[in-house]
Amino acid sequence: MKHLLNTLFVTSEDVYLTLDGENVVVNREKESIARYPLHTLSNIISFSYAGASPALLGACAKREIGFAFCTPSGKFLARVTGESNGNVLLRRMQYRVADDPFLSCRVARTMIFGKLYNSRWSIERTCRDHGMRIDVEALKNASLKLKELLPAVLEESSLESLRGLEGVGASTYYGVMDHMILNYKETFFFRERNRRPPLDPLNALISFAYSLLAHDCASALESVGLDAYVGFLHRDRSGRESLALDLMEELRPCMADRFVLTLVNNRILSARDFETSETGVVLLTDDGRRTFLKNWQAKKKETITHPFLNEKMQWGLVPYIQALLLARFLRGDMDEYPPFLWK
Repeated sequence: MKHLLNTLFVTSEDVYLTLDGENVVVNREKESIARYPLHTLSNIISFSYAGASPALLGACAKREIGFAFCTPSGKFLARVTGESNGNVLLRRMQYRVADDPFLSCRVARTMIFGKLYNSRWSIERTCRDHGMRIDVEALKNASLKLKELLPAVLEESSLESLRGLEGVGASTYYGVMDHMILNYKETFFFRERNRRPPLDPLNALISFAYSLLAHDCASALESVGLDAYVGFLHRDRSGRESLALDLMEELRPCMADRFVLTLVNNRILSARDFETSETGVVLLTDDGRRTFLKNWQAKKKETITHPFLNEKMQWGLVPYIQALLLARFLRGDMDEYPPFLWK
């Protein structure tokens, strides 16, 4: 369990939540292991299959405490609300911001700032950890270019221009991706980003990681009452979870790209974990996909310190914390949305 931003995160898979007076009681095998006063909570997000008592759900609904159920792996299942749903005000504000290009850019530019910042930090970390095995000059030049883009991103007020700056940053970052690959270079190389479909093993890994991260971001947004389909940088498109794509921008370099590089550089995956179709599409084999998912779930359980909250938490909670921070900004509780800046 973790109590952050007035939200109780129930990360244990085998606990059952009940109500005792004005308290949430966490039970395991019919024994109480923790309790939290209801008046200190605004949300409860449970990753437990065991569930919660009807009395607790009713108490949360009456007090307008959001209660969201997700699977242990992070898939959003449902959100419990009472007769009056305060989320309508949050979503109406989300839609107003999405309809205003200037306000949309105000949110989107902080997310892109986070993306370029984290891309730069990923490059710098490679230089620090593997300076004897890489082209340090090429990586340092790319890092400097990304650094120079950051002030311009924060000053941008046009979505179109912001996308242009993001494109320059992405090109710079992907331009040195191949230098960050240390092993199995005959199999894992990066020439350019191709995704529909992926045409080499590294792009296949990146695409799979991005799909999982987008799924986690969509679940996080729905769990706090936001509409994952209405974005600010990514505009409306039928069937596309645009806000999830917005939220994941700042998390791509640190949660997805670094994870892929770890799989490759630590020799967790190799050429035998991929198959190529007659049309040239490269995909993970069943065994490769199982290895990927096993390590992805393990990565999400690793502990980090959130740079904005200065609180320790599991990596897997980061999208949920960012979704909560975004909701607070839209409600007017914060002056700006604080992106996740990896350290």
